Amino acid sequence: MADWQEITGGVTAPRGYRASGIKAGLKPSGLPDLALILSDVEAIAAGVFTTSHVRAACVDYCRQRLQAKHGARAILCNAGQANAATGSQGWLDALESAMAVAQALNIPSESVLLASTGVIGQRMPMDKLKAGIPQLVASLSETGSDAAAGAIITTDLVTKSIALETTIGDRPVRMGGIAKGSGMIHPNMATMLAFVTCDAAVSPHLWQEMLIRAADRSFNSITVDGDTSTNDSLIALANGQSRTPAIIEMGHEAEKLEAMLTAVCQHLAKAIARDGEGATCLIEVQVTGAHDEQAARQIAKTIAGSSLVKSAIFGRDPNWGRIAAAAGRASVPFEQENLRIQLGDFVMMENGQPLLFDRKAANEYLKQAASGAYLKEDTVLISVSIGNGHGTGTAWGCDLSYDYVKINAEYTT
Repeated sequence: MADWQEITGGVTAPRGYRASGIKAGLKPSGLPDLALILSDVEAIAAGVFTTSHVRAACVDYCRQRLQAKHGARAILCNAGQANAATGSQGWLDALESAMAVAQALNIPSESVLLASTGVIGQRMPMDKLKAGIPQLVASLSETGSDAAAGAIITTDLVTKSIALETTIGDRPVRMGGIAKGSGMIHPNMATMLAFVTCDAAVSPHLWQEMLIRAADRSFNSITVDGDTSTNDSLIALANGQSRTPAIIEMGHEAEKLEAMLTAVCQHLAKAIARDGEGATCLIEVQVTGAHDEQAARQIAKTIAGSSLVKSAIFGRDPNWGRIAAAAGRASVPFEQENLRIQLGDFVMMENGQPLLFDRKAANEYLKQAASGAYLKEDTVLISVSIGNGHGTGTAWGCDLSYDYVKINAEYTT
């Protein structure tokens, strides 16, 4: 049993946070496009960002800010323009937007972190962005998480939010998160955008280490299309407003907090994979028997990211040979006579030998997943074992439909 319970409220569920989301006119669609998350006090801040060498200005800005100090009050996020590949002017726009928010909140600009999402190569319309900031600040609310979640999405079909509560030191501790992502998802750090808030007190280095490990077991383990974004950002704040004793080293309470952080990140990561552009179901790949966790996750990610596997799932075709092929090319050595493959309840290979299975029933299993309840009964489970090692790993992806090509073929037109 998990040592926490799910609650409502998203990023404003923890104590001492407010959020807002408005229409600033940044998106051609006229939908909400500017979001703000604010901590009432300076919070410990940690971040994990894209490994791409083509990075958005907001990514470089946040890296510099977090290297200089491990604290922040606010996160400003715009949707519509990525502010990536925009040259020196994009950097100046990032600085100007942070300064505008800082002035409106009467806080130092060094306490503002930034995130952007949208079309690469397009600058933010600074006049519209700055004109929207007074309304954005005025709209800040302790119930504003949903508005913020709706203002950071682009091609997403649904918003993505979660909040959990546990007990540390006989006091409740809460953690919330929102995220966006649907396409260009194959991160080497996190995902498109994800923001986590927490009201625990935790040391900066420990919070950063926790976030890195949580990212590896969540956002680093999803794939939609094999494309890492220029803007991938995972930012987490911990403001201490739960009034619990500070967690400064690993131990029982730190392990509990990290487990909850991982659960928040995994929920958001699975929501992103399920909402993959054109997707009809979530794919979960569980790998066991590897020599360590990293090797198991590498095989799982390779299977989840295989275009042939994804296409077969969309076609409701239990073609397990594609799973075997993907496992074999994951650059993790194993003996193929140890390979075991299972789709749902159907064992298709054991000890490297193909088995007879009810193909019609397996096809029906895939059809049922495509019509199942969102993030509950819409998951295709692929289980793979490669030996007797202790390493286990999980990755998530989605099927590959005709609509993925249609959505991305017409992205800017």
